[in-house]
Amino acid sequence: MAIVKTRRVYAPKEKDDGFRILVDRLWPRGLKKEEADIDVWMKDIAPSAQLRQWFNHDADKWEEFKWKYITELKQLPATDELATLIEKHKTVTLLYGAKDEVHNQALVIKDFILRDLNK
Repeated sequence: MAIVKTRRVYAPKEKDDGFRILVDRLWPRGLKKEEADIDVWMKDIAPSAQLRQWFNHDADKWEEFKWKYITELKQLPATDELATLIEKHKTVTLLYGAKDEVHNQALVIKDFILRDLNK
């Protein structure tokens, strides 16, 4: 079973990050692609533009956002692609651009994927 971590894409790469996957639909503001040090950008796994705009990183909407996003994840082909990548690598780090380290899509993805892989 792979270890799945989350980290802000702006944070320096750690030795134990393993395979690094950016899970934002939009490229992180102010970050040059050559500085990001990512292995793959999976923008199709990110919340839809409509859901992202509705949530707007509002912690009061977190529980409803999680529920709505999981509904999206269940229907995205990219979810299967991500599960395959996670199974191939010993350690995977899901990268996100949000400032809030407690309320972001990478955490929802991590919980959803790990729960799905453990079935």
